[in-house]
Amino acid sequence: MSDGSLSQAEIDALLSSGKSSSSSGGSKAPEENADTRALEGFLSGTVDSLSSNLSVMTGGTVTFSSPKVSNKTRDGFINELPSMVTVVKVDFTSGFPGEHLFLMSEDTAKSIASLMNNEDNITLDEMAMSVIGEAVSQMTGTLITALTNKTGNKSIASGSPEAANIPKATAALPSNAFPVAAYQVNLGDGKDHKIWEIFGASVASGIADALNAPPPNKTGGNSGGNANNMSSQNYAGAQNTGNQNGHIIGGAMGSPSSMQSVQFPNLSNTMTPREQGNIGLLMDVYMEMTVELGRTRKLIKEILSMGEGTIIELDKLAGEPVDILVNNKLVAKGEVVVIDENFGVRVTTIVSPSERMPDLS
Repeated sequence: MSDGSLSQAEIDALLSSGKSSSSSGGSKAPEENADTRALEGFLSGTVDSLSSNLSVMTGGTVTFSSPKVSNKTRDGFINELPSMVTVVKVDFTSGFPGEHLFLMSEDTAKSIASLMNNEDNITLDEMAMSVIGEAVSQMTGTLITALTNKTGNKSIASGSPEAANIPKATAALPSNAFPVAAYQVNLGDGKDHKIWEIFGASVASGIADALNAPPPNKTGGNSGGNANNMSSQNYAGAQNTGNQNGHIIGGAMGSPSSMQSVQFPNLSNTMTPREQGNIGLLMDVYMEMTVELGRTRKLIKEILSMGEGTIIELDKLAGEPVDILVNNKLVAKGEVVVIDENFGVRVTTIVSPSERMPDLS
């Protein structure tokens, strides 16, 4: 017969059961796992669009595999990377604001830039980084379009991409644990490529909550429909009463307090995610590029008096960069070079959008 005390085996059993119940009852780990699964399932549904858009931009066949999403720490993730990486930061500015970036090896970045520029042995200079940034911008546009369609949130937008090829230790990764989506990418060159998409913890949590939420207006739409039906019935009843009695009884129309004001979405001048994604369709359109040495103004009598040997002085100084125009709009400046027996121009400066605005007005 027991004296009421517990044996060591019984104490150990109670302690082990207490640990298991406390670990299973915690909320943080299940929430992180659920967020990761929701994000992975959603991103898997975008790989066809990613493959199609990048195929259009490169002129080849590009295939993305369904990503594997897992939570990483900065130190653990950096250990998986090659020594040099190309990082493209393209944060979300609204909808789910926060950190968002793509990361790839230096070789993968060169392969993408080579395909898009149709150039072999490319170096990751400023122009190549601009090309990589445009590719990532299209990938982000695909993600935003899918998120908008899935969640009904039309305010989702991202900033301009910032691309750099840097040592992995200097990559600006989120400070806390963050989810990473790893894509295997086939660029058609026989090499294995991997692209990582990184979300800030708050961004991933916000996206997962929106994906796991019930469809918008699922219950409100039904109740609204019932209210509309009731209003229609009251109005029809009022008409019938009016037809019978020669007048309409206002009480049958319902109380004015049941009416709701109409709300309209805010107007925005920003490009929609769908418009951002569709820019890939224009990549094979030809545009006229002109190099301008300079300009001057002449009277008609001076033009009529010109003949062979006439020297026309331009408004450019000797050695000053020449203007590069696309469809008569200034986009860059450069210097004249000779390639074999042909003239060429080496781009030295890309004109900023603020400098281009006066030409558009």
